[in-house]
Amino acid sequence: MDLKKLRYFVGVAEAGGFTRAGEQMNVAQSALSLHVREMEDSLGTRLLVRDRGGVTLTAAGSRLLHHARIILNQVSIAEEELTSNPKTPVGEVSVALPSGPARFMAPELLNMANERFPKVSLKIVEGMSGSVEEMMLAGRFNLAVFYTMGDDNSRYDILAEEEFCLIIPPDSPPFENVVSLDQLSAYPLAVPMNVTSVQRAVADVAKKNGILLDVRYEIDSLSTIIDMVADGKAYSILTPSAVQRETSLGLIRTAKIINPSISRSVILAANARDERSAEVAAIRGLLPKVVRQLIKDGRWQARLPQPERLRPG
Repeated sequence: MDLKKLRYFVGVAEAGGFTRAGEQMNVAQSALSLHVREMEDSLGTRLLVRDRGGVTLTAAGSRLLHHARIILNQVSIAEEELTSNPKTPVGEVSVALPSGPARFMAPELLNMANERFPKVSLKIVEGMSGSVEEMMLAGRFNLAVFYTMGDDNSRYDILAEEEFCLIIPPDSPPFENVVSLDQLSAYPLAVPMNVTSVQRAVADVAKKNGILLDVRYEIDSLSTIIDMVADGKAYSILTPSAVQRETSLGLIRTAKIINPSISRSVILAANARDERSAEVAAIRGLLPKVVRQLIKDGRWQARLPQPERLRPG
């Protein structure tokens, strides 16, 4: 038996005769008759009873029809899965983004996804980086963007590198564009909660360099921290992406931290359960393109990772 013979047999059995099956399948009646006869010879049993009214199934023919339908259906499913167009995935994908970059990443991601993958529905969740990381580890999202420090990023796709800045109230010192790490202790700070990578990163570097930071407020809300700085109630230590809009409006200022600088990796994590999901793979592959476009256009003050640090997406 082969698939062609099975298809012809099913066609004749369902049509009730060779003539009608030939018309429906656009195959010569003689060819159909020959293939069915070859199957009968190969199996050593009669499958169809031919008469003037058409054909009827024998007991063996009925059993074969049952199995043939199952076989052909499974083949059809396999062909559909293996030959489906990867550029047109279908389904819902949840993506968690940190509050700062979400301001410009979300619109760009939505635009690109809608253009390239119109059948994928995106569910975007915004939160502080530490919260995003915790929820991702709990399996709450398909994909998540958050921050890590150091070089232990082998499990993730590295999207970009950011450096921290001192966030300054308008018309307040320092008035330079850079500030040394050992000067940070002079400024009362409002920073994200201790569970976030921002606080951990800055605290670790400051401690290693013998600097004691004046942390007055720990707040789990980026907008509240920015408002406090804009109102002159505190300073903060964040990355430029978190305050890009307010900086452009003149509501706050930034000074790059140097001697040493403090940087972090922006990484993309994928839920292990979604390794075979075409729609998740599509959005996972799209996110690095979103980041590159934002950096290229100057909408994100970050730098792309060095080639040797890139992970396959």
